[in-house]
Amino acid sequence: MSKSLPRYVVFGEALTDMVLQADGTWLSLPGGSCWNVARVGARLGIDTAFAGAVSQDLFGDALARASEQAGLDMRFLQRVERSPFLAFVASRHPPQYFFVGDDSADLHFDPSRLPQGWRQAAQVIHFGSISLARQPLAACLCKEATLAAGAGKRIAFDPNYRKLMNAPGYGEALAHMLRLAAYVKISDEDLAGLFPALALDAALAQVRAMAPDATIMLTRGADGLTLIRSETVVEQPAFRVNVADTVGCGDAAMGGWIAALLAEPRPDLAAQARQAAAAAAVAASHAGAYAPLRQELEGLAG
Repeated sequence: MSKSLPRYVVFGEALTDMVLQADGTWLSLPGGSCWNVARVGARLGIDTAFAGAVSQDLFGDALARASEQAGLDMRFLQRVERSPFLAFVASRHPPQYFFVGDDSADLHFDPSRLPQGWRQAAQVIHFGSISLARQPLAACLCKEATLAAGAGKRIAFDPNYRKLMNAPGYGEALAHMLRLAAYVKISDEDLAGLFPALALDAALAQVRAMAPDATIMLTRGADGLTLIRSETVVEQPAFRVNVADTVGCGDAAMGGWIAALLAEPRPDLAAQARQAAAAAAVAASHAGAYAPLRQELEGLAG
């Protein structure tokens, strides 16, 4: 019997984080915001795929192994003969990083290679992060989002602001994704980066105007998160944990949110907000980008 196709498909970038250590050496870790989101969905028990391309070297091997270990549908991960996409993290506090990947594997993702019937089977399809600021991948993903929305699929979007989004052209991708989105996760830092001339409330109002059909999750780190659907607003405080670092917390919140709404046929915003906050808290209690298991959330979210 063939394996069923996933309900949750996450498009975007997978990369290798090269993290500078105290002794001057570099530690390589599988990462990438969209890949992190997909891994969270799978680890929380949702049939999930990461749809993206990685290299055929040791960095791509590590990403493939970690994908399989998380339970992602490996039919969606493409291996191509291109260089790896690397993010060099010189400092986390304050953030100092740069990307190396002028013609790297992620840019050569080919949607025509995805399993037949995947779009019909999917329920929520995620896009976001720097994949939408890197051509020709960005144009490819905008097209996929348009096709998915046209097929009646729910689009999830997390801009996950980075400095390279200041380049000309990203604004069009941002507006396109917000217009299509059913779910938008955005942080206070994202709002400041994307709309530097606006105060937080005005920037959030701008996003709501650009995403008129979306439920929006605003995350504020230790100050918790807010889930907004039309006139309904749910406030969720952050769960208190011993923080190792905050790497990947936003990705965990995003994956936790979508996993909650896919697991519960009746929408319960308060339950979704609790699970998103719990996923972020568990991630914060581990060093690096961590994908929590469902049992790890139960003690926090109830």
